[in-house]
Amino acid sequence: MFIRLFILFALIPIIELYLLIKVGGMIGALNTVVIILFTATAGAYLAKSQGFAVLKKINDAVSEGRPPAAELMDGLFVLIGGFMLLTPGFLTDFLGLSMLIPPVRTIYKKIAAKIFKHKINTGEWNFRLFG
Repeated sequence: MFIRLFILFALIPIIELYLLIKVGGMIGALNTVVIILFTATAGAYLAKSQGFAVLKKINDAVSEGRPPAAELMDGLFVLIGGFMLLTPGFLTDFLGLSMLIPPVRTIYKKIAAKIFKHKINTGEWNFRLFG
């Protein structure tokens, strides 16, 4: 757990700073800031439009009487992608934008499903239903 938190809060910002300095040195500080602002604006628009599309799919699934599992996974990745776009930097912008593109998001969903199945099958995660 410590390693994961270290990667999240120390290693990723270090990589982002490195990339910002390298790119800023190549194309200039102002151009770097413009690119960051452009990706944040484009990402906010995509997150909003994809978020509404996912909400519609969830409503459709519920009205059809089926559990909206895939739609909820879409919503999770749209939310994570939106948060990543709020973080300034090239790595997080790239990952965030990729999570907002439906065909690429399908790849993320398949990877997440494999991880979830593995954790459930090994007993690392347990679920209890009350009702």
